[in-house]
Amino acid sequence: MIAELGLAALWLAAALAALQLVCGALATHAGEGHDLALLTRPAAILQGGLAAFSFAMLVWVFAITDLSVKLVAANSHAMKPLVFKLAGAWGNHEGSMLLWVTVMALAGVLIAAVERRLPERTMQATLAAQGFVALGFYAFLLLSSNPFERLPIPAAEGMGLNPLLQDLGLAFHPPTLYFGYVGLSVAFSFAVGALVTRQVTPEFARAMRPWVLGAWVFLTLGITAGSYWAYYELGWGGWWFWDPVENASLMPWLAATALLHSAGVLAARDALRAWTIMLGVVAFSMSMLGTFLVRSGILTSVHAFAVDPERGSFILALLAIYIGGALLLFALRAGTVSEGERFAVASREGALVVNNVMLSAVLAIVLLGTLYPLLTEAFDVRVSVGPPYFNPVGTIFVAPMLLAMAVGPLLRWRQDSLGRVNREVALVAALILAALVLVSIVGEVSLLPLIGLSLAGGLAVASLLPLGGRTLRRVPLATWGMVAAHFGIAMALFGMASDSAFTKERLAALEPGQSAEAGPWRVTLDRVEPVAGPNWTALQASLSASYKGGEPIVLTPQARSFWAPPQQTTESALATRWNGQLYAVIGQEAGRGRWQIRLWWKPFVTWIWLGGMLVALGGVLALIGRVLADLKRRSVTRRARARRDEARALVAEPAE
Repeated sequence: MIAELGLAALWLAAALAALQLVCGALATHAGEGHDLALLTRPAAILQGGLAAFSFAMLVWVFAITDLSVKLVAANSHAMKPLVFKLAGAWGNHEGSMLLWVTVMALAGVLIAAVERRLPERTMQATLAAQGFVALGFYAFLLLSSNPFERLPIPAAEGMGLNPLLQDLGLAFHPPTLYFGYVGLSVAFSFAVGALVTRQVTPEFARAMRPWVLGAWVFLTLGITAGSYWAYYELGWGGWWFWDPVENASLMPWLAATALLHSAGVLAARDALRAWTIMLGVVAFSMSMLGTFLVRSGILTSVHAFAVDPERGSFILALLAIYIGGALLLFALRAGTVSEGERFAVASREGALVVNNVMLSAVLAIVLLGTLYPLLTEAFDVRVSVGPPYFNPVGTIFVAPMLLAMAVGPLLRWRQDSLGRVNREVALVAALILAALVLVSIVGEVSLLPLIGLSLAGGLAVASLLPLGGRTLRRVPLATWGMVAAHFGIAMALFGMASDSAFTKERLAALEPGQSAEAGPWRVTLDRVEPVAGPNWTALQASLSASYKGGEPIVLTPQARSFWAPPQQTTESALATRWNGQLYAVIGQEAGRGRWQIRLWWKPFVTWIWLGGMLVALGGVLALIGRVLADLKRRSVTRRARARRDEARALVAEPAE
């Protein structure tokens, strides 16, 4: 009965999405006085409630392990810990798509309930576009990927969740990415609504900006968490593999970063109107493309949902309808989008344009490197595109982008001169050159890590310069957010470059009592013993690791064997210090009582994820600051309007 309630709620939510689309479209055409305009917002709110109820029913059937539901039988097991039962609700194709559409519906609730900054006609068009996007996903779920499908005969026991996904990372990584993707769908709906009503204004950008900023924060957190999850779970010792599915999450982040800066310029200075609209379409296009790549079955990846090509064709059709329609609308209405205010090349707007162009170029590089192997495979030619392509080609555009990021916040809006900030620019340049010389003297470092280390130092100092000469208590939250985000980028870049330049790896065959060294660490194998978990058994190594002869700590890497479903995994063990991590993995038995032990000493690798979290924190600070500023602006506007109304009333009073 629980599954049937969830399915019924899903059908009703789809019907309300259709009602939201029809009412919003007719109200947009006829004007806000049309009777149907009164139904659009309630339809969006009720749709969100029904979608949330449907998803709650799915979580419930997973929590009780209802093996009469096909999805539960295929992705859960009675012996699995409860947290992985719950996470299993979205650790599969159908459940993740229901989570996607639920978050989208709840976003529609927020738009309908609280958004009052835009003209009503533009809001009606925005809600109609949001209903149109949601309706396609409802159709996909109900017609092609029903999460509540029953089995003719309940399964005796479930097949279990993929062991690689039986990690707390699954409870955090996918939902944060979906929040980011859905935030971009809202930005897309705002862009379509503004194009339909020809209202591409600073007010439109202010209404869209919190959604873009929120989406960007969630994407940043999701990518950071996913990177660390893959790093410690897969046992490869790397934090980024240029896997096509990793790229599928990186591409929307790149587009969202460009959109965020562009929307900020439009909101503050009424410039970059057409560019903002175009980036709104591109950002959502990248999230849709990622959805297609992950779910079409054309990729082989530990991250991908292996589904049949028919469902991939359905998503491809949605991609063509949404993005093709939006691009057609943009082509038809581009002539009506005015240029906006002009600005000089040497200005903060100019630096942001350089930043956006470089981000767009990096996006194109990642997109090409991701799709090219798929294109060649269609002609029976298999190629592999990895770090030898992405790293050097991406650096060509990332380096000038970072330089623009360092100088841009120091410039004034509209028009400025580099001569005014020549001391700051000279300081940053001197730091970069000093870092180049210092790192070259310290040791042999290849070109790309050398560039990364030098730029990281310059950017770290440059990110703090906007605070110079100011009373820190009076610095706006949005400025603190910018400083934190830029400093986080510098931290992450330093961690990436350090890991690439200074990592030490050691593979040793040890018997109990023998030791091996990796960088400043000395590691001794004490013993290897069997251990058991709730749904797995493992061989566990006990390692004593000593840093520069200090007090040893115990590490326990494992080689696990799951039985639901049968699969072997590697569980790494980590020893974390402020200046890096020791990464240990146990391999196969090497004979004569010896065991393969692989060790990595990875200097400053944790700064990658600390930097990512600092970037997200900067986004949160900026979001709070923007929301508070908007509330203050609206309060001032209301008081001014009230004073005007009072003055008119006094003038209109008849004399006694």
